[in-house]
Amino acid sequence: MFRIPRRPHQSTSAAGGAVTRPDRARTLQDRIVELIHEQGLSPGTALPTEPQLMAELGASRNSVREAVRALQALGIVEIRHGRGTFVGEAPLTVLTPSLAFHVRTRSSAPGVTALGDLVEVRELMEVGLIGTVAATISPARLAALEALAARMGEDPEADRAFHALLYESCGNDLVLQLIQLFWGVYHEVENTLEPPVDRAEEIVANHLAIVAALRTRDAEAAREAMRRHFTDVRARVTHAEELATSAS
Repeated sequence: MFRIPRRPHQSTSAAGGAVTRPDRARTLQDRIVELIHEQGLSPGTALPTEPQLMAELGASRNSVREAVRALQALGIVEIRHGRGTFVGEAPLTVLTPSLAFHVRTRSSAPGVTALGDLVEVRELMEVGLIGTVAATISPARLAALEALAARMGEDPEADRAFHALLYESCGNDLVLQLIQLFWGVYHEVENTLEPPVDRAEEIVANHLAIVAALRTRDAEAAREAMRRHFTDVRARVTHAEELATSAS
């Protein structure tokens, strides 16, 4: 039977006051996460049943369900209706709503300054990694990237796929998830900027230049091509900041 490490019962806070309901909910979530780590449960493995969790946690059915739903929102657990609850993959994409909210609200001109910060972080990451890609990318992947770049004028999702495929050869899953997270948030929030002019040809050309640099295994040329890729985005963010400042 699954066993969850029990904690001493606490009915008061460190300041002597009663423990609030959110504190209790947080404790239940923490203890379920402890179960996953203590038992070495991998993604896709079934968790204890709801009655087992209730017995081990000494908690009501509603409290257990609330904690499980909170963990589901984080991707830590996955509820499969009719089958049970399983350990999830906890993808970083679950952070998209909160990061998008942060970007939209953390400046006097809603979202603009924070969006510039997001673009800066993404640029630093991609420019920094592209040199590694130049040394590790395969001819087959180069051909696939070239095909994706050629489709960007008519298929917006080709850009997402391009950046996802571009860094696969780095062998770093965290990098791939972060790039996808930042890409998704930027494109969700970019409506805070003025609509871009039709620049499909420029977008295609910039991405093809990245592929061309990678074909020669020239890390510096690849970094420069990636910097040019971000030039227009940074210019749009700066322009939006200037408009917001002049309007305030």
